[in-house]
Amino acid sequence: MTFNDLNLNTPLYNALDDLGFTTPTPIQAESFNVVAAGKDVVGIAQTGTGKTFAYMLPILKNLPFSKQDNPRVLILVPTRELVVQVVSEIEKLSKYINNRVLGVYGGTNINTQKQAVAQGQDIIVATPGRLYDLAVSRVLQLKSIQKLVIDEVDVMLDLGFRHQLLNIFDILPERRQNIMYSATMTKDVDDLITDFFKSPEKIAIAVSGTPLENIKQERYDVPNFYTKVNLLKHLLQDKEEYSKVLIFVAYKKMADRLFDQLEDIFPTESCVIHSNKTQNYRLRSIEQFREGSNRLLVATDVMARGLDIDNVTHVINFDTPDYPENYMHRIGRTGRAEREGHALLFSTEKEQEGLERIEELMKMKIDTLTIPEGVEISTELIEEERPQIRERNNPIKRRDEDAPGPAFHEKKDKNKKENLGGSYKFKMAEKYKKPKTRGDKNYNRRNKK
Repeated sequence: MTFNDLNLNTPLYNALDDLGFTTPTPIQAESFNVVAAGKDVVGIAQTGTGKTFAYMLPILKNLPFSKQDNPRVLILVPTRELVVQVVSEIEKLSKYINNRVLGVYGGTNINTQKQAVAQGQDIIVATPGRLYDLAVSRVLQLKSIQKLVIDEVDVMLDLGFRHQLLNIFDILPERRQNIMYSATMTKDVDDLITDFFKSPEKIAIAVSGTPLENIKQERYDVPNFYTKVNLLKHLLQDKEEYSKVLIFVAYKKMADRLFDQLEDIFPTESCVIHSNKTQNYRLRSIEQFREGSNRLLVATDVMARGLDIDNVTHVINFDTPDYPENYMHRIGRTGRAEREGHALLFSTEKEQEGLERIEELMKMKIDTLTIPEGVEISTELIEEERPQIRERNNPIKRRDEDAPGPAFHEKKDKNKKENLGGSYKFKMAEKYKKPKTRGDKNYNRRNKK
């Protein structure tokens, strides 16, 4: 099957020719007629299979030219980086189409985005938080939205966007087409579909949690952080094989810690990205990694969300994720567009439960490798790995930083009296059986009775 079989229009064919695309992926081929027919759609396919084009090709084909100011298509994605990427993909397909596309996300000046919205847009790509802020300000009117696309919906719910999504649903027109794509199907996603979708048609190219067959997966059992670092440095010495490596860690502090370790051995070859970095820093790090200026990128799971970077040779899971779906998104950064990929997983003894959940989701065992002889097994532990010492008879002893300072003292008895507030005179009246102020008519009236 080729794109010629999808009954596209000439501007889209010309754009695809410029991009060098001739054959649609399975999710693109299966989605086209269903999305074009205006039905609610739920698409499940592995990462790296072209889900953005799967929903954008039929949308752009059926989006007529219009001079109206209010947008007609709304695309929600979980991260700022994904907004930038989706806008870029739409602009590539819209090269010969006269439409207006705008990406909006937090961390940047909202007034600039308000001005851009006010100029009139056809397609808005947004993170939920910033979209809701613009809608509440009344600058962005959503009354003309005909199609709502939620990309990476499982990630959006994991990141706590459920409440914001429900608020957005409340201010959207009831008559609209709902389109949702994801790599995994969780219970939260299923609940969302049940509540808001109308008899959706499900397109499942693969069972939820199925890894791409062209990704080779292997793992190492490693005792602690510093041994992981030693193993990682040993592997990365082979710069020819490990020429473009994405390294995932569990949290921001760990990302900075590992980045510092790698900088000592591979100066100017690595960069780091996590949510505490500024937006410009994050975008610059991605661009440097994408173009090859840096061959190593250390990232938290914020990077595992749908970003498309060509020719990532290896994804290394420095930490085993607690949620198996996160592992699926991580390894999907390699082996994209049917290329060969390689994923490595480092697991300590405490991370074995996470490993079991991953293997259960994929319904397969990951091959275990032996740590190479040249790798030093460290006995040094980081703060999170050291055992927590608790006094036997005082398990909740207050930490030193919580202890009262030298100026602390108990209040004197006279300052501990109850603040009676407005009820003071009534309590006095009850105590002495007579009004404390002249003219307490209620008191006198009660006594006469």
